[in-house]
Amino acid sequence: MDEAIAEILKQLQSLSSKEHHKKLAYYKIDDSNAFGVKLPLLREMAKPLKNEHELALELWKEGHHETKILATLIADPSKFTPALADMWVKDFYSWDVCDQAATNLFRKTDFIWDKVFEWFDWEGEFQRRAGFANLAVLTVHHKTATDHGFLQSFPYLEKYAADERNFVKKAINWAIREMGKRRKELHQPCIDLCYRLVDQDSKSAKWIARDALRELQSEKVQERLNKIP
Repeated sequence: MDEAIAEILKQLQSLSSKEHHKKLAYYKIDDSNAFGVKLPLLREMAKPLKNEHELALELWKEGHHETKILATLIADPSKFTPALADMWVKDFYSWDVCDQAATNLFRKTDFIWDKVFEWFDWEGEFQRRAGFANLAVLTVHHKTATDHGFLQSFPYLEKYAADERNFVKKAINWAIREMGKRRKELHQPCIDLCYRLVDQDSKSAKWIARDALRELQSEKVQERLNKIP
């Protein structure tokens, strides 16, 4: 295992780019422990390592920005546990690690819906984002999910829309937009939710709502919804 980790670190170093490293800070990503390797290159590195679960756990512990993203790409969802998911979420320090974990790994586990509702209430900025970012990702990827789970999230969306932290409010906005585009039966409830948020005495809630309404009330979204059976 040590040799495998050492080889991966060596490969990351060879793929690192000063230019890309500078971009991390621009996108408000903590670059203090990053090599500066582009995501497409990480995805290529991950392909021959898929489901190497023990290696994923060690890569996460290694602590580099890229090793954490690699870990989300190669961990085995069938071996992932709720306790382990909590441990990883507690480690989140940037929006991209959070979102990559949601997209690459968490959505494929059989416990994610329960965890989403727990993470809504966590206090850390990226920990709370984990709840809403995963909700957005589930909206896109869980094609057979019923509307019930999505509608159950509305009280949390309303409650935490007043959270002024950038990466929380953007995740809430993302989740509302994705739900509103999913199907007609969710579109109007999301519109109604946005109007309730506009009435809140919160700059964050008003921004979330107005930005979401701009997209959800657009002709493009209306046309898309009309084509969904």
